[in-house]
Amino acid sequence: MSEKKCTDKNCKCCCHEPVANEDTHKNAHDKSRRDFIRYAGMGAIGLGLGPAISYWLQEEGKINEIIKNPAVINGKAQRLTILHTSDIHGQLDIHDEFFVENGKPVFKKRGGFATLKTMLTELRKQNPLNTLLLDGGDCFQGSAIASMTMGTAIVPLANKLNYDLVLPGNWEVVYGKQMLLHDMNTYSAAKICANMFDNDDLDHDLLFPPYQVFNMGGTRIGFIGYNDPLTPIRQSPAYSKGIKFTKPEKNIQKYIKILREEKGCAMVFVISHMGMAQQLHLANHEFAQGVDYILGADTHERIRQPLQGKFAKVTEPGAFASFVGKLDIVIENGKIKEEVYELLDVDPEKYAEDEEMKHLVEKTKKPYKKILSEVLGQSKTPLMRYYIIETPMDNLITDALMWKMKTDIVVSNGFRFCPPLLPDPKTGLADITRDFLWSMLPVNSEVKTADVKGRQILNWLEKELENAFAKDATKRFGGWFVRFKGMKVTFTIGNEKGKRVQEVCVNDVTIDPEKIYSMCACLREGDPDNVLCRMLNVHNPVPQGILLHDVVEDYLAEFSPVSPVVEGRAVATDAPADLLTQIIPGLEYEFR
Repeated sequence: MSEKKCTDKNCKCCCHEPVANEDTHKNAHDKSRRDFIRYAGMGAIGLGLGPAISYWLQEEGKINEIIKNPAVINGKAQRLTILHTSDIHGQLDIHDEFFVENGKPVFKKRGGFATLKTMLTELRKQNPLNTLLLDGGDCFQGSAIASMTMGTAIVPLANKLNYDLVLPGNWEVVYGKQMLLHDMNTYSAAKICANMFDNDDLDHDLLFPPYQVFNMGGTRIGFIGYNDPLTPIRQSPAYSKGIKFTKPEKNIQKYIKILREEKGCAMVFVISHMGMAQQLHLANHEFAQGVDYILGADTHERIRQPLQGKFAKVTEPGAFASFVGKLDIVIENGKIKEEVYELLDVDPEKYAEDEEMKHLVEKTKKPYKKILSEVLGQSKTPLMRYYIIETPMDNLITDALMWKMKTDIVVSNGFRFCPPLLPDPKTGLADITRDFLWSMLPVNSEVKTADVKGRQILNWLEKELENAFAKDATKRFGGWFVRFKGMKVTFTIGNEKGKRVQEVCVNDVTIDPEKIYSMCACLREGDPDNVLCRMLNVHNPVPQGILLHDVVEDYLAEFSPVSPVVEGRAVATDAPADLLTQIIPGLEYEFR
């Protein structure tokens, strides 16, 4: 890639490295100048906070200290602001969101692109010339509109939020390599990822630039991007066909050195989509020396105070456009003097919806509105997916599979996407629409059955527990245990690999290692015929010619209203049923 330069000292994008083409740079340059003119017209060039904003800040005192810093006021130091979203999963509307207060579940309305637009506009007014907006991936997958348009409807709306930098997430590959490239290149923002390669050419064919440099008020800061190297295993293999992933340690030191020594960056950030465990692992290893922050994503964690690793701090900004991570930094003479991080709620009671964005969202949804608004059934209990071990939402899905397929065991993969759905307090019922079904199951896979030995099931369960709770963080698949019906599994998370399973019962009878059991799961595109939900060498595999959505729809038509709850299908001896985050020894962090 050729290197382009700009001579405008007010252009915060003029140090983008490398620049893919001159038009991309010109658009970024023009955006920066438009932002300057717009904010100047609003009288927003000062560093003071408006009263509506200061009311919302969780760290108001610390922010005020930064604003009143004499070096910032007289121009000897720069205040930089980084806004961070991730794991939006195509969720465009205000929705129910799950919180924990005083140890109990609480639900509040959060999110919506129109709410987010207003909030981001207000946050930029605090520091209009030195604010960057980043997205950490999984933006255009996870909802009906996203799935039906293969992401193409979501990116133009995201562009209206004026992102400066974006990273592909592990689910961004769901539509295949060509659509990944199409959707990512539709972003007006710069794109980075240092570990996704075209096929096996690891020397030359990165799909995206590995890093970007921004000039913010004369201070250069650099960003390196990483997607989850386990993506081809976590997702159906066909999604990643033609893409080679590598681990960050393969090249991160090279790029840190380039950014620090060649580009003169005062700070270096990693923007990653690898999950909290892998990101903390990265922060604690020498190859990350020289990184200030790892702005993470993937596991939807709500990190409210940065987690301090040996070499870098780690953050993660929740999911579904319900939260924005906000990092304020004061840099003087190339040194960090002050820093404040906040996780801010996208709260529709505090931020009125932006009318233009609201109209654009409605226009985007209009062609699909009739079919997606169809009510398929109702639930008496909250449908949610935040728990690590067992969730009501996946119990609904596996209940439907068991009813339809009549196998001994049915399996649903462990996921965390899909916002909760809360019953109406007046009727006691929550409408399950076709739109919500797509959020629960954004990939409408075919159902597949097979015969498996009890011993295979035991070995597979050990492997799945390792995927979720491996002591080696680089081997963790997100951090959620597979979900099922027909079995009761008791296990100990803290045990060594291969020794976690304590007891397995199938249909209330202790599993027989030599017995053959029938099993059902979704077909994963690209897997060999004799693989079922990552279980190898199954017998008599048969695609059933029925899609998962059809199974759930038929079940709801028969049994609505449903009442799925956590009922002890999976039990950890050393963790509660409502475990909300990965178990990482020594980690002081609470999901709330």
